[in-house]
Amino acid sequence: MRHFGDFIKYLQSIRHYSPHTIRSYQQDLEQFFGYCSFGDDEDEKTIDHRQIRSWIMELMETGHTARTTSRKISSLKTYFRYLLKEGVVTVNPLNKVLTPKLEKRLPVFVNERQMDHLLDDIEFGDDFSGFRNRVIIETFYSTGARLSELINLKVTDVDEKQRTMRVLGKRNKERIIPLNPAYCDLLDSYFKARDDEFPGDRNGWVFLTDKGNKAYPRMVYRIVNRFLSMVTTSDKKSPHVLRHTFATHMLNQGADLNAIKELLGHANLSATEVYTHNTFEKLKSVYKQAHPRA
Repeated sequence: MRHFGDFIKYLQSIRHYSPHTIRSYQQDLEQFFGYCSFGDDEDEKTIDHRQIRSWIMELMETGHTARTTSRKISSLKTYFRYLLKEGVVTVNPLNKVLTPKLEKRLPVFVNERQMDHLLDDIEFGDDFSGFRNRVIIETFYSTGARLSELINLKVTDVDEKQRTMRVLGKRNKERIIPLNPAYCDLLDSYFKARDDEFPGDRNGWVFLTDKGNKAYPRMVYRIVNRFLSMVTTSDKKSPHVLRHTFATHMLNQGADLNAIKELLGHANLSATEVYTHNTFEKLKSVYKQAHPRA
């Protein structure tokens, strides 16, 4: 693994991957090298497809799911593509390795009636934390933003006059998201409560802790989980569920799939097409209820 350190630097400085993603690559690759007893000074050219297949068998036999195993193989593929590009190896051993077949998982989302109940009937409170918690929920549902994008929002990223929000997505890709008038009114109320609570911080992070520090992932996750628990019994109650909810509801109301792709910041349409499965399931349900011969 002579080139492992250079690969990690490549992910950071060239590919601009998030710290979380880089950590996953690092853990996956270290696990593989550990399984192969591959030392720091050994050359990657000695790795062949038989070692990789043996590792995959070990993963499956020790209870790793097909999805987790596929992710680990993907990490190894990325590493060997890098080694090929750098001329370290001339053959990619993964060309002879099959990835375990995955079951297609449908995105979990909250239905429209439940979201209406959450946003129209649930009391969030009229103090700073109440406004903040509500705006966090509304931001995910109104924009489809990712957790990291929400946390890194700055006040200057929001243009209330133009009703737009600028977010920095994966690989530092910037996109502009339109905002609806009701959300902008709520955001304006939140900013006033924020200014009262923390005067002089008008150009900082949009979302703050109760002590005025930048919001962090676990805090936002707890807030979302707490309020979704009031309207749904689903096992999953994460910020990503609200992102899925945004996309599914947009599609159900007739939004163009390409428009949803741009709003979500997906690199390709195949990532967005997964939401069509949820819509199709809804159509099947309506058909069974409504058609006299169904």
